[in-house]
Amino acid sequence: MKRLHVHVAVENLADATRFYSTLFAAEPTVEKSDYAKWMLDDPRVNFAISARGASPGVEHLGIQAESDEELREVYARLKSADAPVLEEGQTTCCYAQSEKSWVSDPAGISWEVFHTTGDSAIYGGGAVIEEARLATTPTGMPIPEFKPVRACCG
Repeated sequence: MKRLHVHVAVENLADATRFYSTLFAAEPTVEKSDYAKWMLDDPRVNFAISARGASPGVEHLGIQAESDEELREVYARLKSADAPVLEEGQTTCCYAQSEKSWVSDPAGISWEVFHTTGDSAIYGGGAVIEEARLATTPTGMPIPEFKPVRACCG
């Protein structure tokens, strides 16, 4: 069964970890000096936060497949979408080994589709954030069709 992935950039990891641990009634399943992740079943989500210099807010969204078969299914849907897909392949990201691809939705929001195959002792690079959106992957590859979004009402 696939799982929704949400990654939020935060200013203060300790405060955010306390808040989300209380909200989810669960401690993080992964906790590092700059990163925390909850693998929740209710709601079924991979929720991650990081304090790595990005502006606070939603960094990217994603779908985590739990098998190669599920990943191929979601990849097929990506290829049917009317947007270029960045096939990053095997990579190290967010203290994990994964196979992944990226796409931007029509509003420029970055979506990651991935299957985690193992743990990593390192974060795996640093994503570039522009206009509060993910512009490059954590390994430095540009997100397809990244469109900076201007803030409104101000």
